[in-house]
Amino acid sequence: MKKFDGIYTVGITGASGAIYGVRLVQELLRQNYKVHLIVTEAGWQVFREELELDTSNRNKVINHLFKENDEQFSYHTLQDFTAPIASGSYQNNGMIVIPCSMGTMSGIAHGSSKNLLERTADVMLKEGRPLIIVPRETPLNQIHLENMLKISKVGGKILPAMPAYYQMPKSMDDLINFVVGKALDSLGVGHELFTRWGDQK
Repeated sequence: MKKFDGIYTVGITGASGAIYGVRLVQELLRQNYKVHLIVTEAGWQVFREELELDTSNRNKVINHLFKENDEQFSYHTLQDFTAPIASGSYQNNGMIVIPCSMGTMSGIAHGSSKNLLERTADVMLKEGRPLIIVPRETPLNQIHLENMLKISKVGGKILPAMPAYYQMPKSMDDLINFVVGKALDSLGVGHELFTRWGDQK
């Protein structure tokens, strides 16, 4: 059996910015991490609208984006509660929801566990493992802010999708890579996706 550097779960929801989640999964796979991926129904709609992908064959999309390898990569549907990531006994190094819609964040904040994504996030919190939420919404109302605070109080980390400009981005990729890089930082995963402050030439 192949040895991986760690195991992470990635959730992609219907918030704008699906490319963040796609780029994150691709980077984790490139670095020899095992990845469990969950995409919500609204997330698939964003794949179609923002990434201009034909989502009529979802397995084909998954293979196209991630060059699916059964040993290193697993895709789970929302109602697959038999997935290993639904249990706290499974050794999952952390989870990131990127981007995270306000609806999914509400479900996580209130422990509803009505689908596999919310259940896995609940497992991360109850087991004291890293849970990173990357919200992509503006402006934020009081309900959104209170849900972020709830998650933060029980051990989750809120990492808004806010690219920085001190690195003098030259392209959309630079902006995407900054957010993805900050997400990887929060998971403790090394990368070279952007130039850090103080490292500029």
